Amino acid sequence: MTTIEKPGNLLHRISQGDERAFDQFMGQWTSKLYHYAMTMLRSKESVEEVVSDVFLQVWKSREKLAEVEYMGQWLRTITYCKVVNKLRYESGKPTFVSLDDIDTFVIPPVEAPDESILSHEQQEEVNKALETLPPKCKHVFFLAKIERMPYKQIATMLNISLSTVNYHVGYAMEYLRNRLIHKTDNEQQQ
Repeated sequence: MTTIEKPGNLLHRISQGDERAFDQFMGQWTSKLYHYAMTMLRSKESVEEVVSDVFLQVWKSREKLAEVEYMGQWLRTITYCKVVNKLRYESGKPTFVSLDDIDTFVIPPVEAPDESILSHEQQEEVNKALETLPPKCKHVFFLAKIERMPYKQIATMLNISLSTVNYHVGYAMEYLRNRLIHKTDNEQQQ
């Protein structure tokens, strides 16, 4: 029996149709998904609609929650698809929405898994450096390195080539490396 299959587990209770467990689940994820969607839509009403649609889809798919390996990534992928559909609907385009249709993308602050790896100041520097990346590059980097989404899945989701994903990730890594090394060199000279 896996963790999710245990009767007391929140996801198990949701998969069995427990609405109170689902309310608790929504309480845990609403804020995160709201902020994620807001980075792309910038309209409170549109974001609220997208987040509601995400939870409706989760409820409809509740029997399959046991198959979800990374809940955060899965929920953000659904949110991203709902945002793309919203942009598509609002633009009146029947075709796919390209990465060019998203003007800005804000990466939520990165938290180091172990305090000893990065100091608070170093984490702030990484987050500042991330914010200076071009929006499209930042979005691809976020999906690849923060969300740990496979490059092929990113390419499919954003309807771009695998080489474009590689380019954006490579550019972001080089840019961040240079920016952080330059910051460190400047601090050492002072």
